[in-house]
Amino acid sequence: MSEKKDLSRSDQVRQRRESNTVKRVQRARKDATRPVPPVTSRTRQVGAAPKRKPAQNARRRYQVALTSASDARPISIPRPQLGMRLLSFLVVALIGAAIYFVSTLPTFRATQAKVTGNQLISAEELSAAMSITGQPIFMLKPADLETRLRLNYPELSSVNVSVSLPNVVAVNVVERKPAVRWEQGGGYTWIAEDGVAFRPRGENPELISVMAVAAPALDLRASDPLNPVPFISPDMVLALKGLGTHVPPGMPILYDPTLGFGWNDPRGWSVYFGTSSNDIELKMRVYETLVSSLTQRGIHPVMVNVTYPTAPYYRIQ
Repeated sequence: MSEKKDLSRSDQVRQRRESNTVKRVQRARKDATRPVPPVTSRTRQVGAAPKRKPAQNARRRYQVALTSASDARPISIPRPQLGMRLLSFLVVALIGAAIYFVSTLPTFRATQAKVTGNQLISAEELSAAMSITGQPIFMLKPADLETRLRLNYPELSSVNVSVSLPNVVAVNVVERKPAVRWEQGGGYTWIAEDGVAFRPRGENPELISVMAVAAPALDLRASDPLNPVPFISPDMVLALKGLGTHVPPGMPILYDPTLGFGWNDPRGWSVYFGTSSNDIELKMRVYETLVSSLTQRGIHPVMVNVTYPTAPYYRIQ
């Protein structure tokens, strides 16, 4: 039996441990005797040189990750939406063509206006005042045309203008009706029932004729800026209409700024009744009663004033 077999199991384990310990000691001595590698400092140097700019013609390098054909997915490229853009272009083109044809073709240019409701003013005169002949129909503004007519013609109380294709301009007017023929300073004018004066057109024997010494000093204002300022008040027109049924035939009504309306009585004097339309019939009865009393007493006045029916007076020469 060998020596190795004579050793017990515990002695064998002890020898193996001692052998491993000797090997570790020898390996540690060998590592300790190796030279130390140089240590490189990683701190940034203060005076580092600037980076060089790449040359102008230098090629750039790109790193591309390639995938296998099995992992590749189809790339979807968005298609341009030509539907809405094409539709918008067609709409703009059609509008531009329409504007061009409307502004150039004679079919879309206004001619003479179609006027209704006029009796004093002719349709040709109103069309000339609006200056619409040859104008493109889409450039005409009804509000501007209405203002132009009302400012140029005070005899128009209202104007309504409408424009329609291809070249129709329709005008509907309401004219003021003259009621008074006012003569003053060698000329005369017509006056409507609302007191507005306007240019006379010929002669009208049905109007109430007034011969005035001077114009009435009245502070009248128009409610509408497009309406002209009244020449006399509407109440004065009513007074003239009330006196017109009592004035002697063939006699004009006189107007004096101080005495009001009256006339020259054929019996040889003048009479005045003021400018108010109130109590016209009462004033006439008082006047006839006063004249009858003066005639019975043999008094021949030169002027009778019945402006106030409760206090009439007369003046003798």
